Amino acid sequence: MMDISDLTLFVRIAQLSSISAAARDLGITPAGASARLASFERELGARLLHRTTRAATLTEDGRAFLPHAEHLLDAAAVARAALGREQAAPRGTLRIAAPASFARMHIVPGMPDFMSRYPDLTLDMRISDNVVDLVEGAFDIAVRYTDLGDSSFVARRIAPDRRVLVASPDYIDRCGHPAGPDDLDGHTCLVVGTLDLWTFAGPDGKDIVKRITPALRINDGGAVRDAACAGLGIALMATWCAADELRSGVLIPVLGDHSLVSTQTLWAMYPSSRELAPKVRVFIDWLVARIGPVPYWDQGLPI
Repeated sequence: MMDISDLTLFVRIAQLSSISAAARDLGITPAGASARLASFERELGARLLHRTTRAATLTEDGRAFLPHAEHLLDAAAVARAALGREQAAPRGTLRIAAPASFARMHIVPGMPDFMSRYPDLTLDMRISDNVVDLVEGAFDIAVRYTDLGDSSFVARRIAPDRRVLVASPDYIDRCGHPAGPDDLDGHTCLVVGTLDLWTFAGPDGKDIVKRITPALRINDGGAVRDAACAGLGIALMATWCAADELRSGVLIPVLGDHSLVSTQTLWAMYPSSRELAPKVRVFIDWLVARIGPVPYWDQGLPI
């Protein structure tokens, strides 16, 4: 069984890139730290760090092992807190996975506020529209638009997925307003990723599903929004992505009488084993408060 003190030493060396600095920080001698690290590597059967007289840098195995070591330390802190022996303040490294455009527009701008509140917390954020494996990737939290179906994760609802068709006034002046979903066949349509099926609420309670043949497909919502702003066509957008442009009139709603249907919701998802980690709790609470019960991007929209 791995010793918590050995994990602590390894993580601190990785953070400081120095065995001697980590030793001073932990109140042990550099020689003692080197000996303990060597013993730990022998126990694991892997070399975790390259050593020089000036620095210690992670090997490939060390880089792979580091996030798991951090999570083991977090779990130990949570266990101690559960016994009431100490107050577990948010600290350590919080690994977050989030959609690229959403993170740039709605998470990263709030980071100065979050980081000023929790100065002992380090953030490691992976922004990508690819769905990541939380456990394999050793992530603490994934912020994700999805129809929640994996019961192995705990999830907290952050915001609904409200969608709207948009185009620039210039495009509408040139090409006219479509009167209904079927009229989209005569228009230039722009698609985010693989979202070729646009679903509308039908008057009889049955959904109208329209398959789009796009003139332009881009795997980034912000880029598709920008293409719509440039007058290239009609796009299906999440309101969180196009709210500012709708308020300013750079984009206008299309087919406003035909509501779009989405089964997705914005969730903060995390493995149940990390449910009580203070760093997970404070980030989710902060994100919920930042977005608000009615998402701030939906307030005052002309739709």
